[in-house]
Amino acid sequence: MKNTSFKIVMLLLLFLGINAQAQNKKWSLKECVDYALENNISIKQTELDGETTAISKKAALGSFLPSINANASHSWNIGLNQNITTGLLENQTTQFTSAGLNSNITIYNGLQNQNKLRKANLSIIAAQYQLSKMKDDISLNVANAYLQILFNKENLKVQNEQLAYDEKQQKRSEEMVASGVVARGDLLDVKATVASDKQKVIAADNNLFISKLSLAQMLQLEDFQTFDIADVEYEAKPSTTMLQKPEDIVEKAKQDRVELKIAKANLEIAEKDVKIAKGAFQPSLTGFYSFSSRVSYTNRIIGVDGTGTPILTGPLPFFDQFSNNKGHNFGVQLNVPILNGFSAKNNLERSKIALERSKTTEKQAVLDLERNVYTAITNAKVALNAYEAATAAFEARKEAFNYAKEKYAVGMMNSFDFNQSQTLYVNSQSEVLRTKYDYIFKVKIVEFYFGIPIIEKK
Repeated sequence: MKNTSFKIVMLLLLFLGINAQAQNKKWSLKECVDYALENNISIKQTELDGETTAISKKAALGSFLPSINANASHSWNIGLNQNITTGLLENQTTQFTSAGLNSNITIYNGLQNQNKLRKANLSIIAAQYQLSKMKDDISLNVANAYLQILFNKENLKVQNEQLAYDEKQQKRSEEMVASGVVARGDLLDVKATVASDKQKVIAADNNLFISKLSLAQMLQLEDFQTFDIADVEYEAKPSTTMLQKPEDIVEKAKQDRVELKIAKANLEIAEKDVKIAKGAFQPSLTGFYSFSSRVSYTNRIIGVDGTGTPILTGPLPFFDQFSNNKGHNFGVQLNVPILNGFSAKNNLERSKIALERSKTTEKQAVLDLERNVYTAITNAKVALNAYEAATAAFEARKEAFNYAKEKYAVGMMNSFDFNQSQTLYVNSQSEVLRTKYDYIFKVKIVEFYFGIPIIEKK
C-alpha cells in the first residue's frame, strides 16, 4: 500500500513538473515560425486548395477513360394484356427482366481533354507556389512580431531601471529635505518624475503584453497568458547582402521569388483555357457500344395440335433466354458544331480577355517585385542611418546626463533641469532600441528577397 501511494505521489510530481515546464516554455524564433507554418489557418486553407487541384487533375485524367453504365429492370404486367407468345388478349400476370450495358469513349474533341489535363497540372504547380508564398508571408509576420516583443522587453527593462534610479533619487531628496539641504520643491519635482516613470513602466508592460498576445494569436495558441519567447540578443550587424548591387538583388529575387512563378503559371493556365475554348469549334468523334438482353416468364408455343390449337409449355431457363435474346450495338458518332447560340464563340472571347489580363498581371508582378526590392533596400539603408544617428544621440545624451548628475549632486542644477536631462537620456535609450530592431527586420526583408531564409540569424 505504501509502495502504491509512493508511486502515485511521484506521478503527480512528474505531471506537475511537466506542466510547469510547459508553462515556462520560451519560444525561439525558429519554433514560432515552424509552429505557425504547421497550424496557421490561412496555410491550412491554401493546402486544401492544393488538394482541390489534385482532384481536378483526376477529373481530367478520367476524361480519357470510357464511360460505362449498366442498367437492369424487372417489370410486372397485371390484367388484360397481349400475350407476346400467343398474340391473344388474356387476363394474366406476366414478368419481364431486361439488362444492358452502355459504353462511350471520346476519340477526338479538338484536344480539349489533353489541354484540360495540362491545365490541371499547371493548377497544381500554381497552388504549390501559392502555398509557398503564404508560408513566406507568415514567416515574415512572425519574425516582425517576434522582434517587436524583444524590443518591448528591452524597453520595459530600461523603464524599470529608470524607475529604480528615480526612486533612489526620491529617497535621497527626502533625506536632504529633512536635513534642510534642498528645498521642498525639488522633492516634489522628483516625486512627479517617479510618478511619470511608473506610468511609463505600465505603458511599456502593456505594450509587451499586447505584442505577446499578437504573436500568440498568430500562432493559434489558446493559452496566451503564459506565452513567452526566449531572450535572444540580436546585434545590429552590417549585412553582407547590403553590399550587393541592387540590380543583383533584383535579379536574384526574380529567379527565386514565387510571386513571378505564380503569375507565369496563371498565364500558362489562361493559354490552356484559350486552347480548350478553341477546341469546342472542332468536330468531335465518339465511339459507342451497347449490349442488351431480356428474359420473359410467360409460356411459349412449341407447336399446334390437330385442331390448330397452340401447344404451350413453360418458359426456357433464365440463362438460356438471356443468351438467346442478347444483342450488340456499336459504332462511331460524329458531331459537327454549326450553331450553338454563340456559346462557343463567347467562351473563346472570355478566355482571350482572361489571357490578356494574365499577361498584364505578369508584367505588373515583375514591376511590383522590382519596386518592393528597391523599397526594401532603401528602407534598410534609412533604418541603418536612423540607428547610427540614434546611437550617436544616445552617447551624447549619456554624457550630458552624467554631467547633469554631477552638477545636481553639488547643487549646481535644480531638479527640474535635471529631470529634463534624464528624460532626454531615457528617450534616447528607447529610440536606440526601436531603431535597432527596425533595422534588423528591414535587413531581414532584403536578405529574404536575396534568398536567405527568414529564420536564419544574422
